[in-house]
Amino acid sequence: MRRSISSILADRARAEPGAVVVIDQDGELTAAELDDAATRLAHLLVDRGVGHDDLVTVSLPNGRDFVIACAAVWRAGATPQPVSRGLTDAERAAVEAVARPRAAIGRRPHSPRIPWIDSLVAPPVDRALPDLVATSWKAPTTSGSTGRPKVVRANAPAAMDPTVPVAEFLPLRATQLVAGPMTHSATFTYAFRGLLTGHRLVILPRFDERAWLEAVQTHAVTWALVVPTMMHRLLRLPVSERDPLRLRSIETLLHMGAPCAVDLKRAFLDWVGAERVVEVYAGSESNGLTMIRGDEWLEHPGSVGRPIGGTEVQIRSPAGEERAVGEAGLVWMRRGETSAYDYIGSASRRDPLGWDTLGDIGRLDAEGHLHLIDREDDLIIRGGEKVYPVEIERVLEQHPDIRSAVAFGVPDDALGQRIAAVLDVAGATVSETELMEWARRRLGMRSPASIRIVDEPVRDDAGKTSRRRWARA
Repeated sequence: MRRSISSILADRARAEPGAVVVIDQDGELTAAELDDAATRLAHLLVDRGVGHDDLVTVSLPNGRDFVIACAAVWRAGATPQPVSRGLTDAERAAVEAVARPRAAIGRRPHSPRIPWIDSLVAPPVDRALPDLVATSWKAPTTSGSTGRPKVVRANAPAAMDPTVPVAEFLPLRATQLVAGPMTHSATFTYAFRGLLTGHRLVILPRFDERAWLEAVQTHAVTWALVVPTMMHRLLRLPVSERDPLRLRSIETLLHMGAPCAVDLKRAFLDWVGAERVVEVYAGSESNGLTMIRGDEWLEHPGSVGRPIGGTEVQIRSPAGEERAVGEAGLVWMRRGETSAYDYIGSASRRDPLGWDTLGDIGRLDAEGHLHLIDREDDLIIRGGEKVYPVEIERVLEQHPDIRSAVAFGVPDDALGQRIAAVLDVAGATVSETELMEWARRRLGMRSPASIRIVDEPVRDDAGKTSRRRWARA
């Protein structure tokens, strides 16, 4: 039976008060402690004017405070709006202007008119709050990787049946490792859907490959979400640190977030075991999804799977004509009669028949498997030739000293655009000349005309980056 998110958490606290529901760098948090802290903060939110269906911005680092803050927002009958702490002041101002949150928790809001809650410590209150269900359970902000961040308001209410698995790849009762930023839509969704169906969350402050492996072993993690950037960094560890026995507790590893290089995926499956790896393609908008298990992927390398959950997929030309099997074009999806989301302050591309696109380019094979290529907005046109940045990045990341790479187009008077790249070498001693020569031997005319070496990750822990921002840097 569907119940409010608030009542699900309260019922768990009554039934299992001492059950550990969160483990972070500060220790353990029990169901009763979570319920109590959320109740106190919910009263504070209500006292600050937060009402039913209001948005409340949550901009906190990974950890128990993030979980408490969102639980409090639901208990107040409002909708959490997770926002990255890494947004620029201009981006934060733009998001606030369209979202119009009733309050902000964590990072100080740009507008002084928005009530700011900088501490989650609140006094006990002996009066009960009504059991309210917000009409939207989340309103995440997109990464802004292809432009200005957008607020995506889910049309699903803040209620669910905690006895029914959310998806076949998200089981009931698991120990889930949370290593991506909880402000990111996918991490947020699976962490909280898991928590509400009996998961214990082991939360890392940020992704670190050694800390990730240590957490899997220490806490006997059974379920985790990773992105290709994490997979690449894990496989860069010395073989001596990657004993497959360290992963013996894992039942399912879900990966998503970006197209995954075939060589990287194959190596990851060899390490983890193909039957334990599931890939899902979906956006913050939940307008459709595809899924493929590792053993099926080995028969369809490069695929992100076939549609599930009532999803339909079409590949269309820019003019809107359906492409033939094997031809690349825009990926359009449709799931259900109504939209799963609404943009706040922006318009979607959903057509009158319910088809929608997130701007990804892909193709379908003869068996209906979807293969992603890149983002429409990131395409580089070099002298009339179409160049997909992700294909450049996959080659560059094969270099043993490159931890991550971002390729993008910059203006060029003769060619229209030329290819540039930023390479994270994580402190390795390697010169631009060496890397340019290495890339030229493998990429030929598609080799970057210029590169920039840095020593910090060029993608966040959700695997996202803004090629436009790098191009302007």
